[in-house]
Amino acid sequence: MKQIIIGIDPGSLGGIAVLGGSQMKTYNMPETYPDIYILLSDIKEEHKGEDLLAVLEDVGHGMPGQSSKATAVFARHNGHLEMALYALGIRTVKVTPQKWQKSYSNSLGKSKDCEKKEWKNKLKGLAQQMFPTEKVTLKNADAMLIACYGSTMNSAPAETPPHKKKKAPAPKKDTFDSPGLFD
Repeated sequence: MKQIIIGIDPGSLGGIAVLGGSQMKTYNMPETYPDIYILLSDIKEEHKGEDLLAVLEDVGHGMPGQSSKATAVFARHNGHLEMALYALGIRTVKVTPQKWQKSYSNSLGKSKDCEKKEWKNKLKGLAQQMFPTEKVTLKNADAMLIACYGSTMNSAPAETPPHKKKKAPAPKKDTFDSPGLFD
């Protein structure tokens, strides 16, 4: 079964990238939660019968200097992504920016050695180099690289939504695991 990796850079200026083999398809981040769900649903339908794995950048907090309102909007948006993936039954792995970016440090150096804009342009340049026929932008470059990182994770442990897991049989009513509980 062919594995399809969905790289997700959350946030209003992020993107979603779908990697299947050597083919990459990118999308700007939808603005509303219904649009997020519809896009991910369309991706799932397009790849029906294939093994889907979403790799979601786990930022976990707002950016330094952001207002509390902007942080709340970002967190809500991230929650919309997580819920859509969960509702669609798409296995999901969260990865920190530090972890996936470190995998490209041989090519790019370290992010702490650059200004943020310079680092983002380096990431964009690397994505363009890896996929020369794609239109790479600052909105989709991280998602593309996250998807590529996901393809190297070798059967990463992924969260399977609880409603898709097989339930363990219930213990028999007259069986107790703790000896002496009712002695």
